[in-house]
Amino acid sequence: MAAHLVRRCCQRLLLPALPGPGAGPALRTGPARAAEEPRARARPEGEEQQLRELIRAAGSAQELLQLGRGAALSSNLAALALARLARLSTEQRLDTESLRGDPRFQQLLGTLDAQISQVWNSSLLQLLRVLPALGLARGGRQVRSVEQEVLWRLRRLPLRRLVQLAEQLAGQGAPGPLLPEVLRKLELRWTELEGARAVVTLMAKVGHLSPALMERLEDKALELAEQFDPDELRRVALALALQQRRCVPLLRALSYHLLQKPAELPLPVLTDLLFAFSKLSFQQPQVLHRLALELQPQLGSLSPAQVLRCARSFGSLRWLSRPLAEAMAQYCMDNSQSLTITQLCGILVSFARLNFQPSSSEEFFSMIHERLQGQEQQLDVHLLADVVWSLCVLQQPRAAHLCQVLCPEFQARLRGDSSPRAQSSWLKLLHINATARLEVPGYEGPFLPPELLGGHGDKDRDKDKDKATPLQRWLREALPGALGGPDLIRCNVSTVYGWDIDAEAVLDSDNKPLPVRDYSAPHLSHSEGTKPLPPGARRVAVLRWELPQFSSRGRELLGRGSMARRHLRAAGFLLAEVPHYEFLELKLERQRVAYLKDKVAKALASDTAGDTQGDTAT
Repeated sequence: MAAHLVRRCCQRLLLPALPGPGAGPALRTGPARAAEEPRARARPEGEEQQLRELIRAAGSAQELLQLGRGAALSSNLAALALARLARLSTEQRLDTESLRGDPRFQQLLGTLDAQISQVWNSSLLQLLRVLPALGLARGGRQVRSVEQEVLWRLRRLPLRRLVQLAEQLAGQGAPGPLLPEVLRKLELRWTELEGARAVVTLMAKVGHLSPALMERLEDKALELAEQFDPDELRRVALALALQQRRCVPLLRALSYHLLQKPAELPLPVLTDLLFAFSKLSFQQPQVLHRLALELQPQLGSLSPAQVLRCARSFGSLRWLSRPLAEAMAQYCMDNSQSLTITQLCGILVSFARLNFQPSSSEEFFSMIHERLQGQEQQLDVHLLADVVWSLCVLQQPRAAHLCQVLCPEFQARLRGDSSPRAQSSWLKLLHINATARLEVPGYEGPFLPPELLGGHGDKDRDKDKDKATPLQRWLREALPGALGGPDLIRCNVSTVYGWDIDAEAVLDSDNKPLPVRDYSAPHLSHSEGTKPLPPGARRVAVLRWELPQFSSRGRELLGRGSMARRHLRAAGFLLAEVPHYEFLELKLERQRVAYLKDKVAKALASDTAGDTQGDTAT
């Protein structure tokens, strides 16, 4: 800044001694220069306007360059001519290198450089954009001169110009000291922001570059949310999502004002809001209901990629709108050849997460199996595991698909990958293996080897002990009192089926607890006991259901929980299920103990009733 000030002072002091643009080698001094300055200052306003109109109307680079040579242009007109030249070079695909070598072009640059302090703010900001477009290096003298002049004026720029400059620099991705200085000025002057458009633009374009500014913009957006139109609501939500900023007060305000909009929302608003809310895991039932309701009749106009994006968003939000899901299933059947195999698999995985079975189930899954046939090897290893797991969740696996992922060759493709997604794929293989053993009677193999079946949760159990949820913590405290003491139960059990149960107990025919560790346990990779269960004895598993395991719309288990319930029952367990919405209502430990005893008693009673009905039927 100091160097810039010195340069400006030198220009002022030495200006009478310097030749003007187009001057000969002799210096203009004394009376000649003094006589020329008043003539330049006294140029009629009409002549200035006429030159401006000629520049704007110029249809070729040669017209502009000749115009600049024939008239002593002011710095503002030189800036206007350069901007017009940049536009023409883009439209007509001119050779910018030959332009830069033209003496008339250099004369324009010289005029600009000599009088840059007199260039209007709007023209100066425009120059920042057009000079690099004309091929001038960002680190070159002319561009740096403009940047220095902008830096010099930053404090005095109107806020709207500052917003415009921030948007322009962020769009160019230009390195250098100018953008950080602009952001600092905006951080100091954010209270001056008034219009919704400026706030939305800054959040979308430069918010990610300055967390401090983004925080202030969120406060301002909260204040102005009522003024946002649907598209501005969309852009703010997207800005938050892409920057992973889960500002709940602002999201609630956006949701509220979105619901106040009476007209139907445009399709881009529907899809982008859905994506943003899923990215931020923000569930607002009324908004999701409206998005699903308005999206359904327009589903046919979406591209396959957009349908997949919507399906994934609803799956991530755990929101099942059955009419919309039915429409998506019908879309897949109507456009099966337009959907890529990856897109079709993504929609299937979303259905499995939501535990959604289409009404035309047979037709839908026939189409899925037909498209998958012979394509399995083309799929990414993790996607193939997801697809077969999804078919298992929806009870639609075929032996060929089970073989594809349970064979040693597929396991070899997963080995050596320690990423979180690979760990998830290994766990899904356990669930697929359990499906093959427990739910597909005719399947003969291959199966996963015994060494892969145990201890999937052991290494994380100690680490996660301190992160236990309130439901998990209270359940641990109440279990010994409900099931006969710590010596009679086994807690935190990792089964070979890939499912963890909170506790298991063995009850004899009189419903008295037995020492569970004395008996063989085929659901464990390493059984502590060897004795078979006594006649009439039954295994009871206590299984907790946390909030994320339910659909957002109610108390229906999602696909993962539904499959766990089926597998554990098929493995011989009676289930005492403990949902969060019941257990967390109990504030005293004696109430929780009584609740668990009642759950176990109901599980035993339902089993007895089932046996009685079976005997009667026989």
